[in-house]
Amino acid sequence: MADRVVHEGGPGAGAPVVVAVRGLSVTFAARHTPPVHALRGLDLDIRAGEILGLVGESGSGKSVLGACILGLLPERPTPLVTGSVMVKGTDMLTSPESSRRLVRRLDLGAVFQDPMSSLNPTMRIGQQVVESCGSEEEAIRLLGLAGIPDAASRLRSFPHELSGGLRQRVMIAAAVAGNPALIVADEPTTALDVTVQAQILTLLRHLLDEFGCSVLMVTHDLGVAAQVSDRIAVLYGGRLAELGPTHAVLTSPRHPYSAALLQSRISLGSDPHRPLPTIEGEPPSPTQPSTGCPFSPRCALHAADCDVRPPDAVIQSDDAERRVACLHTDQILTLTTRPEPAAWAIPAHEDRPPVVSVRNARKEYRVRGGQRSDRIVALDGVDLDVRPGESVAVVGESGSGKSTLLRAIAGLTVLDTGTVTQIGPGRPQVVFQDAGASLTPWLSVGSLLAERLQGQGLSRQGQRERVERVLREVGLDPDVARFKPARLSGGQRQRVAMARAVIVPPPVLLCDEPTSALDASRAAAVLNEITRLRGELHMSLLFVTHDLGAAHFVADRIAVMYMGRIVEIGPARQIVTAPSHPYTRSLLDSVPELERPLAPPTGEAPNPVQLPSGCRFRTRCPIVQDLCASRPAHLVGVGAAHLVDCIVFEPQRSGT
Repeated sequence: MADRVVHEGGPGAGAPVVVAVRGLSVTFAARHTPPVHALRGLDLDIRAGEILGLVGESGSGKSVLGACILGLLPERPTPLVTGSVMVKGTDMLTSPESSRRLVRRLDLGAVFQDPMSSLNPTMRIGQQVVESCGSEEEAIRLLGLAGIPDAASRLRSFPHELSGGLRQRVMIAAAVAGNPALIVADEPTTALDVTVQAQILTLLRHLLDEFGCSVLMVTHDLGVAAQVSDRIAVLYGGRLAELGPTHAVLTSPRHPYSAALLQSRISLGSDPHRPLPTIEGEPPSPTQPSTGCPFSPRCALHAADCDVRPPDAVIQSDDAERRVACLHTDQILTLTTRPEPAAWAIPAHEDRPPVVSVRNARKEYRVRGGQRSDRIVALDGVDLDVRPGESVAVVGESGSGKSTLLRAIAGLTVLDTGTVTQIGPGRPQVVFQDAGASLTPWLSVGSLLAERLQGQGLSRQGQRERVERVLREVGLDPDVARFKPARLSGGQRQRVAMARAVIVPPPVLLCDEPTSALDASRAAAVLNEITRLRGELHMSLLFVTHDLGAAHFVADRIAVMYMGRIVEIGPARQIVTAPSHPYTRSLLDSVPELERPLAPPTGEAPNPVQLPSGCRFRTRCPIVQDLCASRPAHLVGVGAAHLVDCIVFEPQRSGT
């Protein structure tokens, strides 16, 4: 495959070792609570000049390993550490703090998930980069290399004045300022839009070539790891499950967990006519480590010998570059050749008057800065219908207006002009991105669900039975009703939020990024539940997301928004396979798929306070024309139920 993105070369087994991890075990101990076993007997090397992708579900120990390499383990709860983490001859676990500080200054850089928690909000970014590199001229050069346009003018900006993508670029510039031997990048793209994520991944690979440093890329997304990594290490339950060249791990995984991660990954090629594969069960509790293989309770190859002791990650006899911690690698082929799940019936929407109709919706927000007061247009003349039983996905970058549109339909935001009309009994219900923040923490799950049943004329026994039934419907044990939200995992809390929304079936279920913070398998399980409940309860669905793979899976139609407007809307399959608007194409080209390179759009989205005239995408568009600056916006039909807002299709419209 000529354009395969995964890297089959890399520095090779003979390259010098920058970081050597040996026998690393980390346990956090606190009073009155069981100890948390984060890492258990980990051996791992990071070579000079390579990008090592570290993947696994939440709780697998990825971030703890990064903290150990940086010598930044928290003091509370008390970490109990055995083993060693050698960086350039210094043990980052036991050496004096002065020695570790010197290694961090000379040999290590870090890029974290949330740049706002790492950048000093009271200092201008120029000062913060100069602290690392020594001069303003070098700071401008590094910021330019990090992809920040007009870097010199940005030196006096404060972090809050930059977009998330620009803040992450500042972090990268500061990280490479000292020409470190290794950069620890801990989920550096998780909170970013798909287009900005693609730009950051491309930048990291470029900087590796520019500076020759190594990178530890911590991520839960195999697609992200595939774009930049030379090798991939898969962690599970604090142990190394598999290690090998990226191409080999992604094309022929040898650990059942690696194979399950690949199968449960949501992609543009996921078949919406079949349930997404998931990993059954829950990850192991770090407070109750297993005596055997930590994956055995969820493994299709489980046998009695798996429970005796944890298998070591041993070198494979046929491939010295591969290490796998499994006693039954000879049977792995049975997992990768399993038959696909049986097809399910896709709910058919009815060609009747819409249950929700949005007309000419406009919403502005006032933003204040110093002596000024500006306005941001979040929605600008949006029209959208959702018909009975239909699923519509709304996609786009942050700031495109997706969540504002959803909140207006939910009645949580009042439009400045325009209307939202709802037909039929009942009100829409919302499932938010952060289910934990939307669930009252001091109420039990049962009480949270029973609140929605008030006024339904049910006895207490009837309410209990309804609560138990809806918990089963979303894939939870009825005993969960006794627990408070803090006792549940992120995936379980998201299912409780869905149960609360559908315990009294609404006419429309509104989902605002419900899977963006979840691991691949949990996200797949949530999408399966949403699709199944939609069919069984005959609900309509409005699904807001920046994940085009998820949108393609759940939606009948996809609406693409950019800077407050719908720029393309049509059948989901047609939008994904034959997009018409250049912005839609750029979104699809930015999705981190396993077998193709990224092609993100150039440049940053325009300032929402000073929007360009005419087509708002023209400042980033590869096919921009002179008329794009003056042409008023309107959608043009390009096919059956397929509309696009682009001047390229204007002659076709004029001739019809």
